[in-house]
Amino acid sequence: MHMAQRMRSSGFSLLELMLVVLLIALMFTMVPRMMGTGVSGAELKSSVRALNSAMKLARDAAINTRREAYVTVNVETREFTTNFESRTHKLNEQLTLKLFTSQADQLDQSTASFRFYPDGSSNGGRVTVGANEREFAIDIDWLTGRSSIVELSKV
Repeated sequence: MHMAQRMRSSGFSLLELMLVVLLIALMFTMVPRMMGTGVSGAELKSSVRALNSAMKLARDAAINTRREAYVTVNVETREFTTNFESRTHKLNEQLTLKLFTSQADQLDQSTASFRFYPDGSSNGGRVTVGANEREFAIDIDWLTGRSSIVELSKV
């Protein structure tokens, strides 16, 4: 009798094993959905650098061709274009973009152009790119036309 009781209590039942396997499967399906919704820090920085590079290339194109160059940014579609290439650059859909520029350079509610002139100057302004808790600003100096990246702290 004691031998039968020891064998019965020395293992797991099939129901317990199935329950553990079900919980593990549920974790593997739910955790990536909860964790995968954000933008990685590397992707955020890459997007900021791509937009900043477009600003620098537009300034260089304006100086070299002696014609006005511009970068147009749309905050709704999260795209930017330049007048010296035909490609439309698409940013991650989960990024937040904000534009700060003169009223004259706003094409509509969600689109604005940053102009660069042959003498190297520009209309100036700022593009803010953010995701999750991080935010970067691309500042364009109106006098020199130079653009720089600044990390903003959220308080």
